[in-house]
Amino acid sequence: MPAPHDPPPHALPGGAVRRSLLLIGRGIAAQPRTFTIAIAASVVYGVGLVASGWLLGRITDGVVLPAIEGSGVAGATIWWAGLGLLLVGVVTAVGVALRRIYAGIGALDVQAGHRRRVTRQYLRLPMTWHRRHPAGQLLSNANADAEAAGGVFMPLPFALGVLAMIIVAGVAMIAADPVLGVIGVSVLPLVLVVNAVYRKYMSPAITHVQHQRAVVADVAHESFEAAAVVKALGTEEIEERRFASASATLRDANIAVGRIRSVFDPVIDLLPGLATLGVLAVGATRVAAGVVDTGAVVSTAYLLTVMTFPVRAIGFVLGDLPRSLVGHDRVSRVIDARGYLGQGSRRLGGAGSAGVGLRLDLDGVGVRVPSHDADGAPTEVDLLSDVSFTVPPGRTVAIVGSTGAGKSTLVDVIARLRDPSAGVVRYDGVDAREIADADRTGSIALVAQSAFVFEDTVRGNVTLADRPGPDDDGAGPVHTDAQVWEALRIAQADGFVASLPDGLDTVIGERGASLSGGQRQRLAIARALIRRPRLLVLDDATSAVDPLVEQAILAGLRRSSGDVTVVLVAYRTATILLADSVVHLERGRVVDTGAHEEVLGRDPGYRRLVTAYQRGREQRDERRVAR
Repeated sequence: MPAPHDPPPHALPGGAVRRSLLLIGRGIAAQPRTFTIAIAASVVYGVGLVASGWLLGRITDGVVLPAIEGSGVAGATIWWAGLGLLLVGVVTAVGVALRRIYAGIGALDVQAGHRRRVTRQYLRLPMTWHRRHPAGQLLSNANADAEAAGGVFMPLPFALGVLAMIIVAGVAMIAADPVLGVIGVSVLPLVLVVNAVYRKYMSPAITHVQHQRAVVADVAHESFEAAAVVKALGTEEIEERRFASASATLRDANIAVGRIRSVFDPVIDLLPGLATLGVLAVGATRVAAGVVDTGAVVSTAYLLTVMTFPVRAIGFVLGDLPRSLVGHDRVSRVIDARGYLGQGSRRLGGAGSAGVGLRLDLDGVGVRVPSHDADGAPTEVDLLSDVSFTVPPGRTVAIVGSTGAGKSTLVDVIARLRDPSAGVVRYDGVDAREIADADRTGSIALVAQSAFVFEDTVRGNVTLADRPGPDDDGAGPVHTDAQVWEALRIAQADGFVASLPDGLDTVIGERGASLSGGQRQRLAIARALIRRPRLLVLDDATSAVDPLVEQAILAGLRRSSGDVTVVLVAYRTATILLADSVVHLERGRVVDTGAHEEVLGRDPGYRRLVTAYQRGREQRDERRVAR
């Protein structure tokens, strides 16, 4: 199958300046209409400030000075002057409102776009990738890092409008008096110089902060997930110390960032003030010499005064850029991650059809993963090697092996949670990598040993809320309550669900904390059965239930699911006996296959393995009788 074309890299190439420009350009291109309105409104605001400064200079020369000198000013002139200032003020206020509204919308949309791309990539990446990355780091990538990557776009429209204002103001100041104008426009290059120094110190500090945010999230997530273990073993103080240590490191990192900004921010605020003082000092001298009018000095000084906060907006952008670049880099590491499973396009006949078993073939399947030898040198290890067997449609096969034999890896390959390094897995004779994802997930259901239960109703956990919502086209599967109860009955879960306060509408606590392990496993089995799969893969999915209940589940499955093909990882002899054949797996290789009695007679390792559980049970019974 040809390899899919990878999208262009999401990471930004080049140095800090180029990456900053690419980040800004990419964000604006993602929301062109929103940012166009925000930037245009900001330009209107900036031009309005310049217009108010120019108008104030004209009023100074035409109204204020004549009134002071006693020359007299016509009433109409005063009214027109006031009306002009009012009109400019209204236009400026409208620009401020539109800029703030659309800048906020644009920044939030950019952040949402990063979150969508990250979560979509999480769904594409295989389980092997997820197992290498802590949950806290993944949460930080989708939340704090995505927020940081879009943070610069909140002040960006204001800063771009300020640039336009500075250009117009610079032209106006230079037109009024070249000397005063040069003093005024000198603010911008000084801001850029200060930012270059600031960025040098801020980038590594922000990188450390974002990394430490992920560490804190990971420690908190582990503590929450292991709440029962922590309370049972009395290790609350240990967990508190772990979290306190991580939080203290994050606090120190944020303080370091604050210290850097505490120097940068006042310097940026100081620059327009220094320029204003320079204009007043030089302007007073030039007015006394008769070179310029008082209005020109007033206009230039006023423009620099009102530019103090707008120039600060440039400081906001330059200050937020390092954090946004770091957030974007951390998000890009997820988005640019490769190794995800390619998507096929071939249809799988009979997908979702009840009573139509799927033929499963494994031909020379091998899985090799990177590792290190005793000296630390990189090497590779075979988890599976040359695994071949066939499961005819409607048959049940038991995968049997000791701990570490490769059973879970084999299950991942069969369900295509990962692709093999060698060999091929076929469904109904078709390479699994060529089959469309919708057909594969509609035909194959996996129930893992660790059953995940959502904080939702029983109904929602079984159906996974597959009822069409307001944005759906209505083509998705819809399961009735009767179908839910039937799936629960086969999974031997209908009894305890019926005893819950609200039945199917009972809300189960987070991760099913209010249920026993066996109850969670039975809900997970019902979740798989309601989809009427053609291939059901049970990875020791009944380990937490009573042996009698387990046999009832498997027997009910055989009676109610027609010719569904079943692959189950099993330890108990009673479970293995329900299978049509067994596959004995050891050290990633198939040792023997065949009917249980046949393999039992010719494979000593298999015989020791399948009788170990019975021997252990007999020993426990003998000890109980002795007491």
